[in-house]
Amino acid sequence: MRGEVLHYDEGQGFGFITGADGNRYTFTREDLRRQTAVPKGAAVEFQPGGGQARDVFTIEAAGPAAGASPAPAQANPAPAAVASPAQHFGRAAEPAEPTDLWSYFWGGLTRNYFNFAGRARRKEYWGYCLFWTIALLVIVGIGVFTDAEIGNFDNAEVPAMTVGLFGLFLLATFLPSLGMIVRRLHDLGLTGWLCLLILIPTFGSLIILVFALIPTQGHENQWGPVPAGVRL
Repeated sequence: MRGEVLHYDEGQGFGFITGADGNRYTFTREDLRRQTAVPKGAAVEFQPGGGQARDVFTIEAAGPAAGASPAPAQANPAPAAVASPAQHFGRAAEPAEPTDLWSYFWGGLTRNYFNFAGRARRKEYWGYCLFWTIALLVIVGIGVFTDAEIGNFDNAEVPAMTVGLFGLFLLATFLPSLGMIVRRLHDLGLTGWLCLLILIPTFGSLIILVFALIPTQGHENQWGPVPAGVRL
């Protein structure tokens, strides 16, 4: 895939690239193929995978062949065609900012299902949480209705459909939900390992809730630039 280098810290050997697909990818010094440093804004080719760019190398512009003589100038040259703007893989090439909260939820379940890199703005986090809660209520409602029709509640049996659907939903959304928390922490300039605070009963979830309410860090950090659409 082709992309553009947004940042590279040669001292730490860490950087990130915006790909032609509009997603951001991290890379390290070990992922560089030809050199030990790449300048900001350099066009590169790389192999994407799981939010990581591997086998990264710069794209060198092809120059004129050695020894070739320049073509003779025409007596009446035709008007030059208007050059098409060069393809850019930075912020201008990113997908448009979603106009509704549903886009954040659907994006979290699709392209960001296993994404623990980059940053997630406050609106993205709460948009995901809103529709996650709505989806959970719908799933549980279907389970309760099905159990009532089967008669599990009348016979004092375990509501198998409700418990089963609830468990499957939590299992299916565990990774994207965890990734959303990690990216929200990155957006505040914090390490994603703080997500382990949710393992602390009651207080851990409250701490994560407080982090989720903090506004976006208004400058570029090691996990990426300020997310698109944030007003500084």
